Amino acid sequence: MIDTLRHKGLRKQLVNELIGKGIKNQEVLNAISAIPRHVFMDQAFERFAYQDKAFPIAAGQTISQPYTVAFQSELLEVNKGDHVLEVGTGSGYQASVLCEMGIKVFTIERQRELYDKAQHFFEILKYRPFQKFGDGYKGLPVYGPFDGIVVTCGAPYVPKALLSQLKVGGKLVIPVGDKEQVMTRITRVSEKEFSKKEYGNFKFVPFLKGKNH
Repeated sequence: MIDTLRHKGLRKQLVNELIGKGIKNQEVLNAISAIPRHVFMDQAFERFAYQDKAFPIAAGQTISQPYTVAFQSELLEVNKGDHVLEVGTGSGYQASVLCEMGIKVFTIERQRELYDKAQHFFEILKYRPFQKFGDGYKGLPVYGPFDGIVVTCGAPYVPKALLSQLKVGGKLVIPVGDKEQVMTRITRVSEKEFSKKEYGNFKFVPFLKGKNH
């Protein structure tokens, strides 16, 4: 892996841009500063790696905009050692940010090409999240409940299976909607009670359900 002084300088600029956009959590900012985002991108897009934009990856998907990754990570309000489920591994960048923060990450991906590529990137960067190839709508009940759950694709509704896998006090961060999504954070207040707060419009690739491939 090549990570030059130029790359590090560009990451510092990106972090300053994220601070300007309102990201305050220092652990999140430190993780963004530490992780070589260019590793996750095709060589053709490497020069854009530290712009605050989403870019195409394999299987018709995208690597999320750094601001979106930082914003979702901040909304989770998790601490080092907490267990977080990620639905939609994608490139592996969001999972890597959480790993860098000291979170124990469990991540699900339903597209084999993305699953395999992310596994390769995790090996390069020496992160060890638990990876699962499967349907994210179902979560990972055998490893729950979780301190936090983050969904990295647009969901038409909030899956009940994910709500049931939150610890009391845990937070589900999920973009809800079809063509455009509203970033939503649902907190489990008690065994049967949840509270919801919305954080504006975002645009994600769709949450795919059904046969894995």
